[in-house]
Amino acid sequence: MEVIKNQVDDLNIEVTINLKGEDYAEQEKKRLAAYRRSADFKGFRKGMVPAQLVKKIYGDQALYETINSIVSEQLDKFIKDNDLHILGEPIGSESQKENEWVDGADFEFKFDLGLSPKIDFEVSKEDKLPYYKITVTEEAKAKMKENILRQYGQLEEGAEAGEDDYVVVDFKQGDKVVEGVYVAVNKVEGTAKKKFVGAKVDDKIKVDVNKAFTNETDRASMLKMKKEELAEMDPKWEATVVNVKTFVPASENQETYDKVFGKDVVKTPEEFDAKIAERLENEYKQEADYKLSRDIRKYFVDKAGVQVPEAFLKRWLYESNKEKFSKEDVDREFDSFLGDFRWQLVRGYLMKKFDLKIEDKDMLDAAKAYASYQYAMYGMGNVPEQFITDAAMNILKDERQIRNIEESVENEKVIAAVKGTISLQNKKISEAKFRELK
Repeated sequence: MEVIKNQVDDLNIEVTINLKGEDYAEQEKKRLAAYRRSADFKGFRKGMVPAQLVKKIYGDQALYETINSIVSEQLDKFIKDNDLHILGEPIGSESQKENEWVDGADFEFKFDLGLSPKIDFEVSKEDKLPYYKITVTEEAKAKMKENILRQYGQLEEGAEAGEDDYVVVDFKQGDKVVEGVYVAVNKVEGTAKKKFVGAKVDDKIKVDVNKAFTNETDRASMLKMKKEELAEMDPKWEATVVNVKTFVPASENQETYDKVFGKDVVKTPEEFDAKIAERLENEYKQEADYKLSRDIRKYFVDKAGVQVPEAFLKRWLYESNKEKFSKEDVDREFDSFLGDFRWQLVRGYLMKKFDLKIEDKDMLDAAKAYASYQYAMYGMGNVPEQFITDAAMNILKDERQIRNIEESVENEKVIAAVKGTISLQNKKISEAKFRELK
């Protein structure tokens, strides 16, 4: 048996494993003996099937399994003996020639290995990055107040429809009537919108539904029929306005304060304004923190000068996911993958440098935060703690979710450690200027 190392460059190795018949004969014999002991052939007692018959039936399988086992073992041994830190998994070399699978023949296998780059850099006060404080303006507060009041607003009956209103109409075409259809005026397309703007109760509007509502799925739902039926029908309908619904923002009063912030948390317009400013400051801080984390990532990836075996990684990605992605898919997403992968390597180095560990409590806290976020997405605030904990425990039973949360926790720990070490240069900035930053 011969294992040959070909150092292609600093990040790529080709390994050749040559096997002769005598290198695998004994293991193949043992494997066939195991098949014979368990073989159950009609006319023979179990374990007493002639060896030649067993070899005839199972010989090819035994040969393949034996060779595969030896090659895998030798490849693992080579990696361990040479203390190699590889990326992904070894993949068959593009220069691999076809082996003839004949018992007793010689075999040659070639593998490409991509090596993890050596990363070594310092993190100190000499590393400087800007940390932005976005200025809260009266204009921003007014806009947030308007949005909050609109969020808690409601539809009320109106005299005539404006562009942001709804009309409730009965559609009629011959004997067919579709009653009580809510139409958002700002969703009506083409010249038909002019007919709906200013509409009043009992107005009759001639409308070509194909032109006024171009989304076929929405149109079918609106007219309460299947898409196939739409194609067979005349698109011209008469819409009779039954009602006009005007959206009215919530009034600024105690009832609204309680809905937004909880009972009696806010009692005066001045307290409402203060809460809005506080909410804006929190939102801006989250955005500034996210911007800083992105800047830290880019700064230290650049500082580390991370070089990776790109051609190998692209092949490995395809070989590992060929059932899900084409080569074109891999090519299209490769740059994005490469950016994340380089940061992953740097992040791993920083975890060791700062001696950071991920504890069970870290994972549970992160899972609970994610569960709370999911509840909030469905408009469910103030969920009991036990519900949050139960949801978090279920999340941590999912391997994919575990990996995502673990990566998120690792990212947070590294960013926090780096922030506490480098020099942050506080900079005030307007919201508009901040939005222009990349």
